[in-house]
Amino acid sequence: MGKDTGFLELDRRERDYLAPEERLNNYREFVVQPSDDVLASQASRCMDCGIPYCHNGCPVNNMIPDWNHLVYEQDWRNALDLLHSTNNFPEFTGRICPAPCEASCTLNIVDQPVTIKSIECAIVDRGWQEGWVTPQLPERKTGKSVAVVGSGPAGMACAQQLARAGHSVTLFEKSDRIGGLLRYGIPDFKMEKHLINRRCVQMEAEGVTFKTSKEVGVDISFKSLQENFDAVVLAGGSEDARQLAIPGAEMPGVRLAMEFLTQQNKRNAGDDEQRAAPRGTLKATGKHVVVIGGGDTGSDCVGTSNRQGAASVTQLEIMPKPPEKEDKALTWPDWPLKLRTSSSHEEGVERDWAVLTKRVVGDGVAVTGLECARVEWVDGQMREIVGSEFTLKADLILLAMGFVGPKKAGLLEQAGVDLTDRGNVSADTENYRTNVENVFACGDMRRGQSLVVWAIREGRQAARAVDEALMGVSELPR
Repeated sequence: MGKDTGFLELDRRERDYLAPEERLNNYREFVVQPSDDVLASQASRCMDCGIPYCHNGCPVNNMIPDWNHLVYEQDWRNALDLLHSTNNFPEFTGRICPAPCEASCTLNIVDQPVTIKSIECAIVDRGWQEGWVTPQLPERKTGKSVAVVGSGPAGMACAQQLARAGHSVTLFEKSDRIGGLLRYGIPDFKMEKHLINRRCVQMEAEGVTFKTSKEVGVDISFKSLQENFDAVVLAGGSEDARQLAIPGAEMPGVRLAMEFLTQQNKRNAGDDEQRAAPRGTLKATGKHVVVIGGGDTGSDCVGTSNRQGAASVTQLEIMPKPPEKEDKALTWPDWPLKLRTSSSHEEGVERDWAVLTKRVVGDGVAVTGLECARVEWVDGQMREIVGSEFTLKADLILLAMGFVGPKKAGLLEQAGVDLTDRGNVSADTENYRTNVENVFACGDMRRGQSLVVWAIREGRQAARAVDEALMGVSELPR
């Protein structure tokens, strides 16, 4: 597997980025992929571990050592087939997955993990370039029909797998384009949207029917789906954003991150301002921007704000600053808590931790500042530090504090499905069934906000569960 001494001879070499001053002038991807020879040498570093913990780290169970070896041998075609056997959309995960597989790599014990993510991305990009990615048509049609509600990564994966099993699949999306969070929540500079478009072409050729601008529970009743389809899969997102419950948060200058990101993605797609921003233009140009929330969505707001020409960008996090380096003896091979600096952070931002927001300052219409205080964490409990108050200058405050579950009005109310204590749709990971007959749930709507790679996993597994429920047996992989 790989080269026996590859990991001893070669250091990790990641993908390169264009310089910040170059990439800030546009919304295009800025990753520079290594040459085939460099990728092959990086793949040779895979150690032929007795226990490949990368399998444990990868939610879709990618057979990482196997396709690393194929890349080392320059057998790209077979590497692509192996990659697609576990992951419907490796071009998505190869760009935006945080790579828990690399955290679990044995070589990460010495901070030199195999560049699994970049190799994965190169395999599928090579496949598209060579024309190897083609529709996979079913050998026969089953005569069964399935409605999949939500076209994010879970819905897309579920729909594609079910179509390949021979079912007639209709994918319902409330937005005007397919993709869900991938389309409107992920900035183009992280993942350009032509990647979604070409998968949609493939899926249509495989028999999936797309219904956009059709919100189930509003434009279409849930009952009509039950009457017209043999099964329904709820694959929507966790869209109910956590709000900022402090005085002044009702002012127009305090907005949700997803609205901000969606508007820019729509502009990038060619929409005019009326279509991109029906509630009014939301831009950071010339403004002092404060982003509340230290996760990936907050980072995306930072990168977008800088591209729009913000006067300054500050990102706040209520939790304490993580350590620069994890304690491997305590964390490996699990995903570690440590300081993570994204490419957007490198483009310019002031980051601050252990900060509690107290009050939005303004005249009731325009925001002018944000009153904050410092906190300390003792035994997991937060305590405000007396006398630590300070005020940040702010014209625009973006809320990127996560989500509390799927929206309940409309779809879920009409479906009558049971919810968990956390407000997600109740279904297990064995059969993905809800309490309502022939209604299944997967992805963020079922598990809560999570990674794209988890959504793909759940979409694939739910497809097998639906296929087995309809046909009594299934040949689809889990």
